Amino acid sequence: MTALLDRLQNNRNALGLLFMLPAGALLLFFLTYPLGLGVWLGFTDTKVGRGGSWVGLENYVFLIGDSVAQLSLFNTLFYTVVASVIKFALGLWLALLLNKHLPFKAFIRAVVLLPFIVPTALSALAFWWIYDAQFSVISWTLTKLGLIDRYIDFLGDPWNARFSAIAANIWRGVPFIAICLLAGLQTISPSFYEAASLDGATPWQQFRYVTLPLLTPIIAVVMTFSVLFTFTDFQLIYVLTRGGPLNATHLMATLSFQRAIPGGALGEGAALAVAMVPFLLAAILFSYFGLQRRAWQQGGKD
Repeated sequence: MTALLDRLQNNRNALGLLFMLPAGALLLFFLTYPLGLGVWLGFTDTKVGRGGSWVGLENYVFLIGDSVAQLSLFNTLFYTVVASVIKFALGLWLALLLNKHLPFKAFIRAVVLLPFIVPTALSALAFWWIYDAQFSVISWTLTKLGLIDRYIDFLGDPWNARFSAIAANIWRGVPFIAICLLAGLQTISPSFYEAASLDGATPWQQFRYVTLPLLTPIIAVVMTFSVLFTFTDFQLIYVLTRGGPLNATHLMATLSFQRAIPGGALGEGAALAVAMVPFLLAAILFSYFGLQRRAWQQGGKD
C-alpha cells in the first residue's frame, strides 16, 4: 500500500486524475443522469403526475408534423444565425478597438463586460420596458424627433418581436465575444505586424493575412460557445416574450419547457429537447476542427 501511494505521489498524471475524480464523478452524475432521463422520457408518453409507457418514435413523428414545433425550429435557426453573425462582427470590431492604445483602457474593458455580467432575467426585464408598447423610450425618442407618428409595437408584431429578441441577445452576447477575441489578439506577437509593415502590407492586408489566420482557432472556439448559448437560449425569450406573439419567438428550448411543464406532456417536451442535440453536436464538431487547426499551427499533428 505504501509503495502504491509513493508511486501515485511521483506520477503527476495519476495524481492529477485522482484529485479530479470527485469533481468528475459529480459532473458525470449531474450531467449524465438528466440527459439519460430526458432521452428515456422522449420515447414515452409520460405526463406530469402520471407514469408513461413506451411509445417509441411517436413523439418525434408528432413533432415533425407539428406546425408549432416546425415554427420553433425556424425561429431557433433564424435567431441563432442572425444573432451569432452580428455578435461576431461587433465583437471582433470591439476587440480590435480595445486592442489599441486607448486612454482609460482598463476602465473601458470593464464597462464593456457589464452587459454579460448582468443577470439574464434583469436584462430581459429592462428590454421589456424599452420595448413596451406605451412607454417605450425608443418610440418616445423617435416620436419627438419626428421620425415616426405612432409608437412601434415591438413585441406585438411577429417579425418586430423576432428582431427585438435578437437585438437583446446581441447586446448581452457581444461583450463575451469581444473579451475572448481580445485575449486572442494579445497572444499575437507584434513581430508579425512589424515584418508585414516592412513588406509594405496595408492595415487591411495585415488583418487579412496576419490577424485573421492566427485568430481563427480562437474564433472557432468562441463562436462555438456563442452558437451553443444562443441556440439553447431560454431565460431571455421566456422573460421577454414567453414565445409570443402567435409563437413567433418560441425557440425549441422555450417550447420544450412549455409542452413539458405548463402543458404537462413530459414525453413530448423531452423529445423536443433531445431533438436539439444534433445541432449542438454539429457546433461541437466545428470547435473540434478549429482546435485541430490550432494544433497544426503550433507544430502538432493535424
